[in-house]
Amino acid sequence: MAQTRLTIATSGQGLYEFTAEAAEFVRRQNADEGLLTVFVRHTSCSLIIQENADPDVKRDLAAFFRRLVPPSDDPSMHWIVHRLEGPDDMPAHIKTALTQTSIGIPVSGGRMVLGTWQGLYLFEHRDRPHGREVVLHLSRG
Repeated sequence: MAQTRLTIATSGQGLYEFTAEAAEFVRRQNADEGLLTVFVRHTSCSLIIQENADPDVKRDLAAFFRRLVPPSDDPSMHWIVHRLEGPDDMPAHIKTALTQTSIGIPVSGGRMVLGTWQGLYLFEHRDRPHGREVVLHLSRG
């Protein structure tokens, strides 16, 4: 068993890939088989595994979520009560609830078993920059 924490600097809403950092952590553990659990310690960002070959995928996902859950100052979001932290805060919590804060990735042969075009991303849902803490926990098989 091994564990580390990453801080991912964000500059606003969007997807921030950290596949290489997670792969390096797994490689350093010399574990042939196991399970990598990735957990983000925040309620207004999330984790996703997504295509990392075409940057249009990231742009389209961000646009989809903006349309699905617009800022609370949008007229369609008049029903939102929680507004103390700005118009992006409650929508960020909703986006997090629709995605995930923890992901399990199998490890085999000392590597994460991701598909050819899969990458691991922090999905930032807030407008302003943040330092997001992600915990990587490797349980050996």
